[in-house]
Amino acid sequence: MLSAFANAFRTPDLRRKLLFVLLIITIFRLGSQVPAPGVNVANVQSCLAQVEDQGLYSLINLFSGGALLQLTIFALGIMPYITASIILQLLVVVIPRLEALKKEGQAGQTKITQYTRYLTLGLALLQATGIVALARSGNLLQGCTLDLLHSDGTATFLVMVITMTAGTAVIMWLGELITEHGIGNGMSLLIFTQVVATFPGSLWAVGQTQGWWVFGIVLLIGFVIIGAVIFIEQAQRRIPVQYARRMVGRKMFGGSSTYIPLKVNQAGIIPVIFASSLMYLPALAVQFNQTSDSAWIQFVNEYFVQGDSPLYMATFFALIIFFTYFYVSITFNPEEVADNMKKYGGFIPGIRAGKPTEDYLSYVLSRITLPGALYLGIISLIPLIALVLINADANFPFGGTSILIMVGVALDTVKQIESQLQQRNYEGFLR
Repeated sequence: MLSAFANAFRTPDLRRKLLFVLLIITIFRLGSQVPAPGVNVANVQSCLAQVEDQGLYSLINLFSGGALLQLTIFALGIMPYITASIILQLLVVVIPRLEALKKEGQAGQTKITQYTRYLTLGLALLQATGIVALARSGNLLQGCTLDLLHSDGTATFLVMVITMTAGTAVIMWLGELITEHGIGNGMSLLIFTQVVATFPGSLWAVGQTQGWWVFGIVLLIGFVIIGAVIFIEQAQRRIPVQYARRMVGRKMFGGSSTYIPLKVNQAGIIPVIFASSLMYLPALAVQFNQTSDSAWIQFVNEYFVQGDSPLYMATFFALIIFFTYFYVSITFNPEEVADNMKKYGGFIPGIRAGKPTEDYLSYVLSRITLPGALYLGIISLIPLIALVLINADANFPFGGTSILIMVGVALDTVKQIESQLQQRNYEGFLR
């Protein structure tokens, strides 16, 4: 990996692209540190020092690189875009118009991207309104009584909401600039940047609170987890496909062999995000019913607010398993793949074209989805187990959403760099 980066910096056009990406990332991180108009920075910092548990906002705060609870202009981070993208992916399956757009190729994909942008701005407006309202009422950071805003007037409220929504639009623009003029997927790199920004602080906090022996053990476990994640993320089941020879005019086409790569973790990180979002709903409902003493509120407070409850862990694990199968079922259509293979003269050796190919693909997909789902569930439970064993912070660095994002995006970016190096015929790289 390091040799790939070294070779890339020796190539003028790749060096320009990498430097451009670093420039955009620098601008992005600066925006994540600039407070929004009307924020009392001193009180916010004092409250963050007092409140260790980020509660309901830990996932969103992770994707914003800690900018959410600091109420900066980029406080919402990339989360509205992630949510909008997931919603559009689900709607493509159930809305025929969107499904038709997806099949139109580049033109249809451009239209879906435009819809994603509009939905992102709408979600950003809603989230900004909720966050600013919580900050104004004093419920954003539970246990802190200081005023987070200089003024609770309507003008300050509107300015902050507009600023945070505009910040989300700027983040989208920066991500598209990276995709167009840099290397890698812009949105993924911005997510990677925000997660990595919180990683050193979380790791250092383990050493400060638990001691340096525990820090060393955590570091060692972390390297093992990273190696396991890389192994699973790279693992795939390759289904061989052969294409029959056919005559078109006077030319012979086909006769080639290829394969369908089915990844063990076909769903990526989406099931973890779905499950985490659902697990927040009971605690969110309780937050709006603090005055009630009903039995179900006590039950939620005991088992579903903190992640150290066995019932919480079991429910979280089960939701990840369910959403993994659900998301794979809507993103990979064996019937469509089988029809396309039959249309172009392709077949799996030993399997008849048509319905038998569809059944075979469904069988293989269901078999490899199970270890992928178990892998996602186990990785996501690591921070919760650490919370119980060593009383670590819920944002335990090695595990869960953060490690999946860091490793996944890093692997994808390195692959794209290597691909561009191969196109330039680097002799030393191709050996």
